[in-house]
Amino acid sequence: MNLTVQGYGATRHLRRASFFFFLTNSVPKEKSDLRRDLRTRRQSLSAEDQKLAARALVANLTGTRLYHVSRRIACYLPNDGEIDTGRVIEHIRRLRKILYLPVLSPLGHDRLWFAEARPETRLVPNRFGIPEPAVPARHLVRAQELDLILMPLVGFDDHGNRLGMGGGFYDRSLEFLRHRTRWHKPQVLGIAYDFQRINGLTPDPWDIPLQGVITDRAVYLY
Repeated sequence: MNLTVQGYGATRHLRRASFFFFLTNSVPKEKSDLRRDLRTRRQSLSAEDQKLAARALVANLTGTRLYHVSRRIACYLPNDGEIDTGRVIEHIRRLRKILYLPVLSPLGHDRLWFAEARPETRLVPNRFGIPEPAVPARHLVRAQELDLILMPLVGFDDHGNRLGMGGGFYDRSLEFLRHRTRWHKPQVLGIAYDFQRINGLTPDPWDIPLQGVITDRAVYLY
């Protein structure tokens, strides 16, 4: 596996993950314990630390080729202490790319659709209290129609495994990627604080691996 790490002007290429040693968390026996610990840590960040991390995040993301070649980009609104994506959203709009936000399926099945989100788009809280665009169902698009999805996460490792909140919404919505051998659209990048990097997550059979993760300190490409 090739792993590219970029951040603060430095770039390193590591050919084998076995040479990469983490200085962060080990994985507890229960994923629920890990979720609780990482959520507590990100919720405890000061307002200044959050601001600095958000500024570094957008610099790292917008320096990638994948971001620049993508036009239809889905992002998310931060919740539960997630790293702030406000600057990312502003940059997407400034470059006249098309911003989408996730919407819980109006038909059930616990899947996500995506709606274009312009500055004037009205947002309403979904059943989890997370704001999402209030648009007619006919204006929703599937993940297949996007170029890039910037995905929230609770934890990640050096193999592109993602620890989410446990609901499985993104995994079910991107399940079609498992059956593709050539055309991989959309590309999927995780967004997180760098301290959310952990060692050796055990993926579940239904987990969709990430193409990379962007943090406030680095860009990890798998």
